[in-house]
Amino acid sequence: ELRKNTGDDRRRTHDMNSANWIPDLFMKRVINEQDWTLFSPNDVPDLHDLYGEAFEKRYEEYEAMTRDGRMKLYKRLPAVNLWRKMLSMLFETGHPWFTFKDPCNLRSPQQHVGVVHSSNLCTEITLNTNQEEIAVCNLGSVNLAQHIVDGALDRDKLASTVKTAVRMLDNVIDINYYSVPQAERSNMKHRPVGLGIMGFQDALYKQGFSYASQEAVAFADQSMEAVSYYAIQASADLAEERGAYQSFDGSLWSQGVLPIDSIDILVKQRGEDYCKVDRSQTLDWDSVRERARKGMRNSNVMAIAPTATIANITGVSQSIEPTYQNLYVKSNLSGEFTVVNPFLVNALKERGLWDNVMVNDLKYYDGSVLPIERVPDDLKEEFRTAFEIEPRWLVEAASRRQKWIDQAQSLNLYIAEANGKKLDVTYKMAWLLGLKTTYYLRAIGATQTEKSTVNDNKLNRVSSGGGDAAPASAAAPSEADFSQPADVPQACSLDDPDCEACQ
Repeated sequence: ELRKNTGDDRRRTHDMNSANWIPDLFMKRVINEQDWTLFSPNDVPDLHDLYGEAFEKRYEEYEAMTRDGRMKLYKRLPAVNLWRKMLSMLFETGHPWFTFKDPCNLRSPQQHVGVVHSSNLCTEITLNTNQEEIAVCNLGSVNLAQHIVDGALDRDKLASTVKTAVRMLDNVIDINYYSVPQAERSNMKHRPVGLGIMGFQDALYKQGFSYASQEAVAFADQSMEAVSYYAIQASADLAEERGAYQSFDGSLWSQGVLPIDSIDILVKQRGEDYCKVDRSQTLDWDSVRERARKGMRNSNVMAIAPTATIANITGVSQSIEPTYQNLYVKSNLSGEFTVVNPFLVNALKERGLWDNVMVNDLKYYDGSVLPIERVPDDLKEEFRTAFEIEPRWLVEAASRRQKWIDQAQSLNLYIAEANGKKLDVTYKMAWLLGLKTTYYLRAIGATQTEKSTVNDNKLNRVSSGGGDAAPASAAAPSEADFSQPADVPQACSLDDPDCEACQ
């Protein structure tokens, strides 16, 4: 309840971002409708550093102590009740985020020298922390859209980019400024980096895939497999050139256990019934295992960050996000600019559908093409916006990426008409499919601002038939309505060199 806007303000942290650090045992209790026991952290201090089977065994020992009278301070309740409370708070305040303790630790390459106690703010960095070390990670993101050539992923270009990016990130470790010695100590000892991707949605557009499709899920899998393949090799190359990181011996890398292999550890400790991760692969990983076993320059190599700012600067879609809206207004010191999805505009131009009427229709429907009857069905599927995509597609694509990543990913979940059942199914699915963390829950408002135009809505909601889609209070538009350019703003061309929004 820390982020609630009501109640005793002394018990609220309005500016602190919070997350639930959820053990697998709790999720099993929720699914099996069993009880959960709450303890005072002072009475069970060792649970903080335990995970997997060790946590489960110790936790059940503490529960036994409550039953035979050795521990007096506890509270037992149905796990489902606590789960519902967590979901309610997430829906109401956006916090605490759902992050899963056991996959973060069991799949960590560095479990031999510490424990992951939390993620970072954006939930993609999962590194060890203790009193002597503060986790630091240098992040970079590959512009995936720039590696789609002739409608397919250019693996040679991607290999070259990833090799350069890993070298650059490793260089940053040595030339960086560290504000506290614990951070410098951690970074110099383990040398973690986090290479991710951005422009995922744009890459789908370039291939003609809808985010809500098996093709998109397969591309998420194969593109991240390629990034992982080249990134691990790049770090192994640097190890040959510059030496392995200090704490390499004993790591999963040194045992020839890659991120895709670490799923075995999770399945063994969690149980087959609670881990439904796809294990398919397309590349030759045996050679990579042998190279990693000989030495890695970096303890961690991959993480997918939100890339909100750098994606905007680069002009691509953020991170692994679906398109939020096909049309929106942005503001800066130069004024307000209407921004439209260029891929949608170009697709509509090819079909002869990009005109002033379409612009007004998009404005009326907040950038959605689904209600516009004259837009073909294939374009409606391809240009679904974030709240028009079932969240299962987001989770499935994220699961396919997670199997290749040694850290985690910033995964926002968009749920239209959110309710308890949808949230319950979505977050259970995220756990069952092996995700380490989730980020913001995005819900859509129940009401929208009423639209108006200079032409009294006559150009809004126009369909191929003209009648059904028109407002009940307005007459069907006539030919004259389409020949009055003085009253209607012109459609953006997207290629005006003097227009900031176009560029």
